[in-house]
Amino acid sequence: MARVELRQLRYFVAVAEELNFGRAAERLLIAGPSLSQQIKALERDLGVRLFDRDRRSVSLTPAGAALLPHTRALLERADDLKRRAGRLSGSQSVRLGYVNWLPPDLTSRTAAVAQVHIDAWVAPSHTQAARVADGSLDLAVCWVRSEDLDRLGLRGRLIGADRLYAVAKGSDTSDVPARDADVLIDDDITAWASWNVYAEELTQVIGARTVRISDGAITGPAYFDHVRRCTRPVLNSPKGQTTPLPPDLVRREIVEPKIYWTWSLVWRENEDRPGVLDTVDALCDGVGDLGIHAPDAWLPADDPYVLPR
Repeated sequence: MARVELRQLRYFVAVAEELNFGRAAERLLIAGPSLSQQIKALERDLGVRLFDRDRRSVSLTPAGAALLPHTRALLERADDLKRRAGRLSGSQSVRLGYVNWLPPDLTSRTAAVAQVHIDAWVAPSHTQAARVADGSLDLAVCWVRSEDLDRLGLRGRLIGADRLYAVAKGSDTSDVPARDADVLIDDDITAWASWNVYAEELTQVIGARTVRISDGAITGPAYFDHVRRCTRPVLNSPKGQTTPLPPDLVRREIVEPKIYWTWSLVWRENEDRPGVLDTVDALCDGVGDLGIHAPDAWLPADDPYVLPR
């Protein structure tokens, strides 16, 4: 037990919640083989098998299911200890906003460098970027283009990426070429400005079909109603990555190309406070490219992380 690390316990919880090593690795921002090795090391050090796994499925063993609630409680106590230590250290306060996604281990990554306060106002990407620019926030996790960074006087670093997939009727779970998917674009440009810009470029470049809507159903239960009405698989959005599917719908992977949405951590380009800059490093160092630079990956032309050709 002396060799067991909190990091490994967080990995165990992530795999237990996803029951899929690939999705858990994406969520944890680490490579799949590394995650598998760490779980095996944890099982060896604990002396029990936590998961039954084969090529098709992953499930908790009775021992894994019994240990899961205790592991969650232990991690909560560890996070509380770090928060208390951060308050005692007098570390700098940093205000961070987001859209719908944050690194799952944000607290543990930043506890030693700043007191990070998550802003309660969850707003669209363009709104959060503007709030950083005007000083309402110190940092934000959002989707931006290079032109947005230049226009607002911001800098950005890659902190996460979602590979988008399609949702369809029926039982066929085979891959879908991107050109054969439908892409929803909403008339509400206030709430969906960033998504609409992204989706319109996607349909123009890839050849997917645009479906205009006016009910805000890019995500949520109404999105599933649109899937049922459409005759082709419908691209999901970054806000729907972890939403459980109704039993009459299936997930289908998008290929040719694989479609990625990037998350940036943004801050003001004239920022000089150590707590803010150290938080950026704590959250972004070691992230890697998350698959977005693969030969079959697609990003918008003005995405900050498009490699020069």
